Amino acid sequence: MTLRLAVLASGRGSNLQAILDAIASGALDASIVGLWSDRRDAFALERARAAGVPAHVVRPRDHADRAAHDAALFGSIDATGADLIVCAGYMRLIGASAVAARPGRMINIHPSLLPLFKGLHTHQQALDAGVTEHGASVHVVTADLDAGPVLAQARVPVLPGDDADTLAARVLEREHPLLVQTLHTIATGRLVPGAEMARLDGAPLAAPLQLTANNRFA
Repeated sequence: MTLRLAVLASGRGSNLQAILDAIASGALDASIVGLWSDRRDAFALERARAAGVPAHVVRPRDHADRAAHDAALFGSIDATGADLIVCAGYMRLIGASAVAARPGRMINIHPSLLPLFKGLHTHQQALDAGVTEHGASVHVVTADLDAGPVLAQARVPVLPGDDADTLAARVLEREHPLLVQTLHTIATGRLVPGAEMARLDGAPLAAPLQLTANNRFA
């Protein structure tokens, strides 16, 4: 059965575009039921509209508090019957009650090798820590920030002379295939996200899947 995706994004929407391209090429058996953004000027909205995907703006400032914003956002998403909610560069914190109501149905792509470097400015955090390897992770969204079960990762070297921008660009190149391959593995039924534990081929996922150079999981 085709996986029905609801995508949340706050900015450029490059990960959204990677999903759209994978669907269009037949590499991913999924459909995008809508794109939701907290920002009216997010370029992700334009990408969605260009692809014929319904684009929605649900701004925090238009609601009394986080609970009211979450209720409006997820009420709209739930009405589509989405199987999976994909946070792809969505910069808003989601309330614990909204997450708890959708256990294992929400994933996020985060630009670090979790559990390292949670939150913002991850590339500078990596440089400041002096690590030699950095990357991106896809994880299940839970009430705690960037703390849900990690499903898959892609790794890149930290090179001499890197600054936050060059490192970010190198990570972004791997984010796109990482997210697409993770969604493909979920769509085929092999990978099942869970709020407490993910499962791969029916067994507990012992460690995050690792993306290889040919954009497959080891």
